[in-house]
Amino acid sequence: MFLAVIRCRATAAPLNSAYTAEEFEFYLSDSESKLLLIPAEGIKPAEAAASKLNIPLVSAALQDENSKITLSSNPESNIDSVNQLVNDPADVSLFLHTSGTTSRPKGVPLTQLNLGTSVLNIKSVYELTESDSTVIVLPLFHVHGLLAGLLSSLVSGAAVTLPAAGRFSASTFWTDMIKYNATWYTAVPTIHQIILDRHESKPEPEYPELRFIRSCSASLAPSILERLEAAFGAPVLEAYAMTEASHLMASNPLPNNGRHKAGSVGKPVGQEMAILNEQGEIQPPNANGEVCIRGLNVTKGYKNNPEANKSAFQFGWFHTGDVGFFDSDGYLHLVGRIKELINRGGEKISPIEVDAVLLAHPDVAQAVAFGVPDEKYGEEINCAVIPREGVSLDDAEITKYCKRNLASFKVPKKVFITDSVPKTATGKIQRRIVAEHFLAQMSAAKVPKFGA
Repeated sequence: MFLAVIRCRATAAPLNSAYTAEEFEFYLSDSESKLLLIPAEGIKPAEAAASKLNIPLVSAALQDENSKITLSSNPESNIDSVNQLVNDPADVSLFLHTSGTTSRPKGVPLTQLNLGTSVLNIKSVYELTESDSTVIVLPLFHVHGLLAGLLSSLVSGAAVTLPAAGRFSASTFWTDMIKYNATWYTAVPTIHQIILDRHESKPEPEYPELRFIRSCSASLAPSILERLEAAFGAPVLEAYAMTEASHLMASNPLPNNGRHKAGSVGKPVGQEMAILNEQGEIQPPNANGEVCIRGLNVTKGYKNNPEANKSAFQFGWFHTGDVGFFDSDGYLHLVGRIKELINRGGEKISPIEVDAVLLAHPDVAQAVAFGVPDEKYGEEINCAVIPREGVSLDDAEITKYCKRNLASFKVPKKVFITDSVPKTATGKIQRRIVAEHFLAQMSAAKVPKFGA
């Protein structure tokens, strides 16, 4: 249905089926949708929102691979008239919202030219061909799964499989990968960690021979990269992407095109990239600044949001909101989101650096560092740690480990040992939400129960 919508010069705005009615209402009205497409089994909250906004509904079903898609209402449609439509590169074909790490989500219109440029960049850097095959483990309502997994495969003549379980499932992942002769897969670090944990507790009898494994959408700790390569015998290529760039901005190269570096997101792909200071001056290698880009893959601007556009487009560049630097080989290293850097009494701490240390501890499965308000320092650093299965780990052990591996001012003041941390639908960990979650737990713990 996505391909049909963008073929007839309309705009597709894919949504997460797990949204509440209120969320559907926001996204449907913000995108100014004219039609809601849903699966035959229906999605009650989406239907409620559409009916409130007077948006017509059509459900679509596909019985099996040999049948045609059937629609619940078949208006008089004339295939010939659609065939005569010529797509224009300037047509807005995809409308998505940013995940809003710091504020309410912003609407990002992406044109046919944006998508086409990005998909060809992805195809070229990973040398995708018709002999490639992948299993998609990410949702298709965000650019990572949609562009890097689905569209780049289709444009390369490669094969794409949607998981048997209907969504990512560690227990069926390798079965699907082997069955469909997969040569690569792309995922977020959270999923890579789940795949690794499963490999260590219940290894498969055999693994497919992969050309590469790709990681994107959040920082991949060097220790996890090394364990992935050791476990599955394939190079792990970390990349850097965002919705506003139609996904891909930079990537580590395949081994025959250069080395891939742990802790770096690689080199720019198919676009200009620079590190700028606050005055818009380009910074030399190894100097921190804001990562800025320009190219045919970049959105022309947020929808109905002049304020956001004013701060994002300055000095002729799109400003990503990320702090980073190029090393002397031209590889980009990210320090963190400008708004997520922890300012402890004037010392700026990169939460990514603290995450990497925590994840190098042999008993830690997942970890996330975040800033919390502090009376003395303005901000203080805390962290949440998920121990590996079957391991008992206490906060004192984590603190001791951090003191050995981090400068004293970077050591988390409080460690939360937990079995889960809140994540977005794409498996991203947003530090602001994690901080709110654990701060709320602390406040709740301080309130005396039963009036005692």
